[in-house]
Amino acid sequence: MDSLNNIMSAINGVLWHNAVLLIVLGTGILFTVWSGFCQFRAVAHGTHVLRGRYDDPADPGAINHFQALSAALSATVGLGNIGGVALAIALGGPGAVFWMWVVGFFGMALKLTEVTLSMLYRNTDDPDNPHGGPMWVASKGLGRLNPKLHGVGKLIGGIFCITLLVSTITGGNMFQAWNVAEITHSYFGVPGVATGIVLAVLVGMVIIGGIKRIGAVAGRLVPIMVALYLLAGTYVLVVHAEALPGMLKLIVVSAFSPSDAAGAFLGGTVGYAFLFGMKRALFSNEAGQGSSPIAHAAAKTREPVREAVVAALEPLIDTLIVCSFTALVILSSGVWNRTADGEFGVPPVVEKAGPGQWTLESVPAPLAQRDLYNGETVFMIVQAHDNQQSGNQLHKIFGTISAAPNSRTVIDWGTINSPVEPSLLNNNLFIDYPGASLTARAFDTVQDGLGKWLVTLAAWLFALSTMISWSYYGEQGMIYLAGERSVMPYKLVYCGLIVVATAGLIKTNVELDNLTGIGTGVMLFANIPIMWIFGSQAMRAYRDYMERLKSGRMGPGHKPPSLEDLISGRDVN
Repeated sequence: MDSLNNIMSAINGVLWHNAVLLIVLGTGILFTVWSGFCQFRAVAHGTHVLRGRYDDPADPGAINHFQALSAALSATVGLGNIGGVALAIALGGPGAVFWMWVVGFFGMALKLTEVTLSMLYRNTDDPDNPHGGPMWVASKGLGRLNPKLHGVGKLIGGIFCITLLVSTITGGNMFQAWNVAEITHSYFGVPGVATGIVLAVLVGMVIIGGIKRIGAVAGRLVPIMVALYLLAGTYVLVVHAEALPGMLKLIVVSAFSPSDAAGAFLGGTVGYAFLFGMKRALFSNEAGQGSSPIAHAAAKTREPVREAVVAALEPLIDTLIVCSFTALVILSSGVWNRTADGEFGVPPVVEKAGPGQWTLESVPAPLAQRDLYNGETVFMIVQAHDNQQSGNQLHKIFGTISAAPNSRTVIDWGTINSPVEPSLLNNNLFIDYPGASLTARAFDTVQDGLGKWLVTLAAWLFALSTMISWSYYGEQGMIYLAGERSVMPYKLVYCGLIVVATAGLIKTNVELDNLTGIGTGVMLFANIPIMWIFGSQAMRAYRDYMERLKSGRMGPGHKPPSLEDLISGRDVN
């Protein structure tokens, strides 16, 4: 697993280079300015659309605006909001939250643009079951720009679908299942594979019914789970009300200055805060990925921009509201830089594990604040004296508990790389709370058992909703690549991978971040260029729609501009 993790880490180094993050952020800024700050119009007009003011049952599509938003939100408001935020803070510090907010705001413009394009180019040959997404934009759009580019468009569409399937398998499926299995095992001792089997059965029961069943389930499930989570989060924030001003200041300050190491937190640079804040926000709200346009393409409407303004509400709800609640709960509780759970009287000895690799000897674990269960992950902090870098580097070295409670022995320590022998920073032993487990721990500090029940329930609901919607995204990719006959085998494999993800292959925050980072990153590489090529058409359609809305020209006699007008750049107002 170590070698595979090193490979994934190297791939992520390319996919998430700072230059890539700046390009994505710059693209969001571009469309924000180009549209005249569409975020504010989306909030005002999008809410009117959701209330059904502009619904027309005769329009092509399978689900209404609210169901389309719910289906897309069920994919975005998931364990990225519980576990992903925890990962961002654990690895990047409080400053990561600030960059999550930035991505949330500019992500609204990215979402509006990509959904507008998908609605313009969606396939409505079957009006009751339309297909849309960046693959159709590339395939049909390049052919319209120049017939000679039709083959190139189909190829680009196929490449996008491959990246879509990678993201479906990793972030949309395995990340969700692993987090649920981890937190359920942590609190209730349920074997991970058993959780995986139950999840697979529940997901399979919904996805067999297609987008109409998915939309119906999401329309009921999403409002309940979001309201439940926000209500509990509000309780925690009220308890810690006096700490909130300091937390907000810490978030902003840490975004532009290094965060010092403290307790379980290794410290973070501005670059780390930027990196992990951007990564987790993009993973959570999917802005620029091209995934949620697939769900929105099923909406009943003849107005592409009308559905796009609804879609722009996703980053607002997902990142600026739900993720912020999680972040403030974690920061105000102090679990992100918590004190040690136990302390060795005599620390384990650092041992050589191979060329340039070091580990720790296996010794009995010290008494901890609570019983350590069999298979639980713990860590210590080591100082790696790397002469090739400035200063000493702090790293976590992980181990597992062999048995509990009578034979608490730390065994199977992992390794760290260092050209010279590292040293333990101190004698402290920490229990690892990866992903959603850290958020649950934060709730528990306010009310014992709150995290156990609330976050476990939320994790199940959020994960189920996300896996259900992402299964549909992957399904649409398979239809584009291999036709309708590939759908049922795909669904069976998808449910099988849920069980695989809970079989103990993933153990730490770093492994989890590497896995989900690849899925999100490859989609950005495929979708952002599509937005650049066709973005001008989306902006023309947006300006035309807003002009007609302002002048009251929204009746049956006022149709949206044709694709030919948008492609040619003719005045469409």
